[in-house]
Amino acid sequence: MSERQSLFGVELDPLTMDETVQRCLDAVRYGRQLEIGVVNAAKLVNMRRDPRLARAVAGCDLVLADGQAVVWAGRVLRAPLPERVAGIDLFLRLLAEAESAGVSVYFLGAGQDVLELMLHRVADRFPRLKVAGSRNGYFDDSQQEAIADAIARSGAQMLFLGMTSPKKEIFTASYGARTGARVVHGVGGSFDILAGVTRRAPASWQRWGLEWLYRALQEPRRLGRRYLTTNAAFVLMTAREFIRLTPSSASANRSH
Repeated sequence: MSERQSLFGVELDPLTMDETVQRCLDAVRYGRQLEIGVVNAAKLVNMRRDPRLARAVAGCDLVLADGQAVVWAGRVLRAPLPERVAGIDLFLRLLAEAESAGVSVYFLGAGQDVLELMLHRVADRFPRLKVAGSRNGYFDDSQQEAIADAIARSGAQMLFLGMTSPKKEIFTASYGARTGARVVHGVGGSFDILAGVTRRAPASWQRWGLEWLYRALQEPRRLGRRYLTTNAAFVLMTAREFIRLTPSSASANRSH
């Protein structure tokens, strides 16, 4: 077991993609439940402002670095993480593994039209995948228990939540166990990408940690200001933490 790394007071699992996939397959094989949380720069900023979101992420069995900026911050702050484990890449790997192993899945999230588009595309890409059920992500808190029970009745072994934060984290924290799914993975806007509604940034943009900019350029009015604000806050958070962890030059001089 890899020892967790602490970054901004959040405990992260320093796992590669392959190690994460293996943990998920072991959970299904041995009947253990694994709730997966992923964090990027924006979520780490929002966790400071939203205690409920912070508690929900902290309660996950695995917490992974979804954003390249988180990996870079880990290096700077001496909390090294081996690589980025992007939520959508993990989602696609698990769908492929579920198809080959005969593991059933459930999709919860997005609007009905996007969900149906995604289901068609998933059926084309993973023709032997066992889909136990699906439901759109438009429901209020009073329906959560009934939805969790419906997922449990479906017998799904993997549950993918295509919902925004903090809704997916709060659902997972409150009802993940009740669903009976062995792997519960919140995949955010991945349903939109699989449906072809949103384009994903090219690999080169991803390597440079510029996926946020690619998204912002697609929806500048909705996302531009939000991304700039949270990214600036994340850089500031990292700088403050770096200063806190670094002995001051004054104390260094006194030691000579």
